[in-house]
Amino acid sequence: MAFNKNSFLENSSKFELGMVHGRFQPFHKGHLEYVTAALNYCQKLVIAFTNPDKTLTKQELLAPHRHLKEANPFTLLERVTFIQETLIDDNIPLERIIFISFPINLPDLWEYYITKEVVQFIRIASPWEEEKAERFRRWGSVVKVLDSSNFKYSNLSATQVRKKIFEKSDWTDLVPHCVAMNIQELIKKDSGRFSK
Repeated sequence: MAFNKNSFLENSSKFELGMVHGRFQPFHKGHLEYVTAALNYCQKLVIAFTNPDKTLTKQELLAPHRHLKEANPFTLLERVTFIQETLIDDNIPLERIIFISFPINLPDLWEYYITKEVVQFIRIASPWEEEKAERFRRWGSVVKVLDSSNFKYSNLSATQVRKKIFEKSDWTDLVPHCVAMNIQELIKKDSGRFSK
């Protein structure tokens, strides 16, 4: 789903500030659809990186892999770079984007990162996303569930992409071009990091 300037103009008065979140390990084409869909509903968008480091990460029953080292091979800086370069490639104005880290599984800390007025955009792909939406609602945030039925990559997961990278099978068509180029450079520099 591409950024739609006309849709933004129609919805611009709706939300001043929205937020999407994820580990983005790595940022793939489904994530890009998620970000651009949310951008169509708000003037500025916070892109929040969950699992920014191991001190702000804990095991979740509904997503038991998300805290594991092999599920988080990319640094926060690498993930920001992936998204920033993708948005530039897609002509999305970076002045509409705010990058933060965010401890999604530690709600007691949220007040130090965002206010309740930030609208939470969530795409529901599993019980874990349903749980996160409910946590935000309990915390007092407005939650807008994005309809991903029109997303071309609604079933794509970063787990699938990482598996292909680790298995050395073709994965480059699952991520934006600049993300593929960045990851290929990282693999050249440190192939051991991307092997099981």
